[in-house]
Amino acid sequence: MGHIASTELPPLAREQPLLELADFDEVVRLYRPRIFRFLMASLGDRDVAESLTQDCFFKAYNARHQFRGDSSLSTWLTRIALNLIRDHLRSRRIRFWQKTRDSALDLVDISDWVPDKRSSPEATCLMQERVKEIWQAVDKLSRQQRTVFVLRFVEEMELSEIADTTGMNTSTVKSHLYRALRIVRERLGGEQ
Repeated sequence: MGHIASTELPPLAREQPLLELADFDEVVRLYRPRIFRFLMASLGDRDVAESLTQDCFFKAYNARHQFRGDSSLSTWLTRIALNLIRDHLRSRRIRFWQKTRDSALDLVDISDWVPDKRSSPEATCLMQERVKEIWQAVDKLSRQQRTVFVLRFVEEMELSEIADTTGMNTSTVKSHLYRALRIVRERLGGEQ
């Protein structure tokens, strides 16, 4: 899979409490792309991801006084987004799975995942097909495996950050990641 550029934040922006509306506007500007990308990769529905991204920042703003800096802003916001995903899937599980199954890969704009824009049309087409196959395999993972996979390989989080975000211990994160990788590899024909 291609490398997804992440926005580098200055240390103060990463840890700054959400006190003022002006500060919060800056938090939204800095973290919105990451939260949207996480929701998009997790749910595969641009409209739902957009709506849940707005909900995430609305909830964060309303709970800003509860943020004490025990974790990074990114972890706190991702945890809110993860809870929104759980709520969404709980309330719309059947429709969600049918839509995901039917749409195979409306997950992302494939061009964002192709690492080299100078690739030949044939190489680009092959890469797009490969990315599509990977996401079809990821779509078949359990919810926890998919969450850990997306946080590790899309958001490039460390295992300890994933554990903090999901509330799992690190060994459980490793176990879900190992199983997810094994399943994806098997579905891609056993390639390493």
